[in-house]
Amino acid sequence: MPIELWPPLSVIQSHLEPGRNPLSAEAATAAEAARPTSQPDGAIDLQLPLAELARRRQVLAARNFNARWEPGRIVSLLHEGRLLGVLLDKKLPGGNRWQGFMAASEADWAGAHDVLLEPADEPFEPLFGLIQAWNTVSLAPMAQQVARVQGEVSATRLAAIRAVRDEQVNGVALPIEPEPGHIALRSVSGGDFSVLSGTPLSHDDVRMQYQQLYRDAAARLSASVPATPPAALAQQAPPAPPVSAGTSDGGMLGRLRRWFGADAWARPALAMLALVVVVQNVALWSGRDAAQSEDDVHFRSVPVEPAGASADLGVIWKRGVTVQQSIELLRSIDADVVAGPDEKGTWYLRVPDVSESTSALSASPLVASVGPP
Repeated sequence: MPIELWPPLSVIQSHLEPGRNPLSAEAATAAEAARPTSQPDGAIDLQLPLAELARRRQVLAARNFNARWEPGRIVSLLHEGRLLGVLLDKKLPGGNRWQGFMAASEADWAGAHDVLLEPADEPFEPLFGLIQAWNTVSLAPMAQQVARVQGEVSATRLAAIRAVRDEQVNGVALPIEPEPGHIALRSVSGGDFSVLSGTPLSHDDVRMQYQQLYRDAAARLSASVPATPPAALAQQAPPAPPVSAGTSDGGMLGRLRRWFGADAWARPALAMLALVVVVQNVALWSGRDAAQSEDDVHFRSVPVEPAGASADLGVIWKRGVTVQQSIELLRSIDADVVAGPDEKGTWYLRVPDVSESTSALSASPLVASVGPP
């Protein structure tokens, strides 16, 4: 018996296509017919998933992302009366437009080139936890009232998504059978990355209709966004540096640079390119030595740049400082952690004003030392 994918395609269509009510009577009927029914001896308990949804959104609200557009950030866009999600990939050369991947929530409909975000990627809006690496979109920055930052993935996760995109573009055959509704952990690029994804599509797969709906939505979104953003959004990243000959493509090193550097444009967070941190203890900075044990940090064998290469400041916290204390201080000066800690215990920051931030950190009883990276 074939698996019923949730939500029904008619519900997804009513959300994406212009001219339709967010949920028409026809779609509502189909949704109700397909909704799982609870049995007296096995009723579906919604309390836990609703509580988890509330928790995740509360954590997201507490993170309070600023409005800055950067690679790896997830933004929600109000378009044609619908709320759409986009994972920003890179700023396109020669203008103010950005390239990104459509983000959705329908995990049942995931294919082999959809990447599901994981608990390690939190906080992010659960509505945009499925990244469609096969579905790119082009758009210009918009005011925060229309486009809000709803999460941010790590440099490693973004590189993995780019590698999945390369698989799709190059038509890489996967040794996986088409099984709609199934999700599994699989490796990408010969084991350089691991992602949660769906399975490949068959020639008559119902997921083809789903993908076409989202391709059409991405095309309308790309066509509708003005090429020139409002003047209020002029604060953007610097233009991309030129690509060195022989390193932009070809070979493992070239591919890794492309996946991590968005074709030679990279935010400071990409400094710790291949670092995958497995947190065993929440109090990362609470009374611990600067050096990390093998149980806490695992490295991939990938070339990396110096940790502080593109940071503004390096800071070392005093022994006993908690995560919450450090977060509150960094938020007060609008600082972002871009890498760290290194072998000396230094965390690398990007700050809006180096002089003012240095003074504020130096005056804090939480900071042991602060200075240039």
